[in-house]
Amino acid sequence: MLGQNKKEKKVKIFVCVKQVPDTETKIKINADQTGIDGAAVKWIMNPYDEYAVEEAIRIRDGNPGSQAVVISVGPKQRVSETVRTALAMGIDEGIVINSVENLDSYTTAKALAEVIKGEGDVQLILAGKLAIDDNAASVGQMIGEFLGIPSATVISKISFSSEMVDVERDIEGGAKELIQMKTPAVLGANKGLNSPRYASLPGIMKAKKKTIKEVEFSSLGIANSEIKVRYSNFSLPNEKPPVKILSGDIGSQINQLVNSLRHEAKVI
Repeated sequence: MLGQNKKEKKVKIFVCVKQVPDTETKIKINADQTGIDGAAVKWIMNPYDEYAVEEAIRIRDGNPGSQAVVISVGPKQRVSETVRTALAMGIDEGIVINSVENLDSYTTAKALAEVIKGEGDVQLILAGKLAIDDNAASVGQMIGEFLGIPSATVISKISFSSEMVDVERDIEGGAKELIQMKTPAVLGANKGLNSPRYASLPGIMKAKKKTIKEVEFSSLGIANSEIKVRYSNFSLPNEKPPVKILSGDIGSQINQLVNSLRHEAKVI
């Protein structure tokens, strides 16, 4: 049954976050049409990862002496900004795996798993249920597979103890599913799990002094042959034609609509 933590114990929690383009960013295609022009993008923390960060802070605070660590993969100069955001929200330490821009889900999960395994003594790994840029919804489960630990996603409630975690997850038809797992475990946060806090000014100032450990992707022993991403011929969709406003009485509007559908849109 879902309930309050039964026992306080020092735990180590990892939060995997991804930096994604802001949904309001105007996308531009790069010169060789292999992807978007990153220089023109405003980057933010993946919104679902914010719920994971908040939950990690809450679990840490409910288990005095525990530690919450944020970890991300990507170009370190850019991704470090999102790691700093998590630190400003209240996470204790950060890790950046410095890599190329476009890794697939498999390679991303393997890199995260390798670093987390190297850090040791992990009781819980949190992430968003998916990233809003690729909607792959697979990294968390792959991390669980690489580490040989249980995983669950689309989580809307968590009750954690150092040995067990009870979760409530959203399933089809508005129903809920209750799962109990032994820790360590990997959980994918859904909207509604909590209300993520904003990074306060004192939090931002403290974040500047917190440690961000850098790990080179090349040091993880992941072969280049395992990186399968290939992009080409990207293009933006055609501009939509302006909306046509019909005028006159209802009979006139019907005639105009039928005429437009037949002679302009040519769908009837």
